[in-house]
Amino acid sequence: MRSRQRGATFLGMVTIILILGFALYGGIRLTPMFLEYMAVVRALDQTAKEYSGGMPTVQQLRTSLDRRWTVEDIHSIKSTEIDIKKAGSGMSMRAWYRAEAPFVGNVSLVADFDKTVVVGADSSVGG
Repeated sequence: MRSRQRGATFLGMVTIILILGFALYGGIRLTPMFLEYMAVVRALDQTAKEYSGGMPTVQQLRTSLDRRWTVEDIHSIKSTEIDIKKAGSGMSMRAWYRAEAPFVGNVSLVADFDKTVVVGADSSVGG
C-alpha cells in the first residue's frame, strides 16, 4: 500500500516566500516615510508647545519650524509649505503632503500625510 505524502511542495514554499518577501520589502520602503512623518508631527507639536499661551506671528512659527526641519532632517515637505492660518484667537498649522518611495521598476509606493495643530491662547494640540 502506498502512503500519501503531505506538506507543502517546493513551488508552494517559493510562492509563500515571494509573497512574504514583497510584503517585507514594502514595509522596509515605507518605514523611512513614516519616520519622517513622525518627525513632522513632532516638529509641529513642539512648535505649538513653544508658543502655548501666547499669540505668535506667522514669521515666528515659520522660523521655529525651519529650525526643527533642519534638526530633524525633513525633506519630503519644506517648512515654507506648512499652511499657517488664523484660527479663532490662535493660529492653525497644517502639514499636508504626499510622499513617494520607489518599489519595483516604475512602481512606487505613495502615502498621503496630514496633520493639523492649533497654536495660541486657547489652543489644544490636535490633529
